Amino acid sequence: MRASAAQKVRPRKRPARTAGSRAAILRAAGHIFAEKGLEGARTEAIAGAAGVNKALLYYYFKSKDELYLAILEGHMKEFFERASRVFSSTTEPAGSALLQYVSMHFDFMSERPDYPRLIQRFMMARGRRFERLARKYFLPVSIKFQGLIERGIQSGELHASDSAHTAMSLVALTVFYFAAAPTLRVLGHTDPYGKVELARRKKEVLEFIRRALFINPEAYLK
Repeated sequence: MRASAAQKVRPRKRPARTAGSRAAILRAAGHIFAEKGLEGARTEAIAGAAGVNKALLYYYFKSKDELYLAILEGHMKEFFERASRVFSSTTEPAGSALLQYVSMHFDFMSERPDYPRLIQRFMMARGRRFERLARKYFLPVSIKFQGLIERGIQSGELHASDSAHTAMSLVALTVFYFAAAPTLRVLGHTDPYGKVELARRKKEVLEFIRRALFINPEAYLK
């Protein structure tokens, strides 16, 4: 007996999906992109590390580029939300809010070992999609942070300075430590992400800022 046309045409099998598949892909891809960059990363390696079928990557993300941008935006959106919470208070003294922001930034980076390398690559990238993310998430934070520094200068809490350059210098105190972690591990023969080393570095950063910028640093000791 001959099979009917309907029996001959079989539906294409869809890749199995679970609630955690997308999250697993993002975690695995984040690590591989941090190690290899966008060009060096292979979708086969990402799928294997995530424990999923390669087709599932393209179910959730249209391309490797879209996956890469999704990872970056996930980090940047979370940072934006945390920063916004710090900046939301209008009654908090500027000096206290500044130290809270730096502390938040440090904790954010310490929780994400892949993030420093991802963001380094992002900073050197070009193109409208990268500019869109920078304008959407980093620009508002930068404006608010500079405004916070200016408010501290006006209130007499901080020494007079160029707020844009001061903001860059403060960001660098945290970013450099994590960006240089592999080299620091070799030079210091210790783990920069170890609990003791993280606590020590964070304390030194906040102390340096108080001594360098604050007119009355003792007023902000906890």
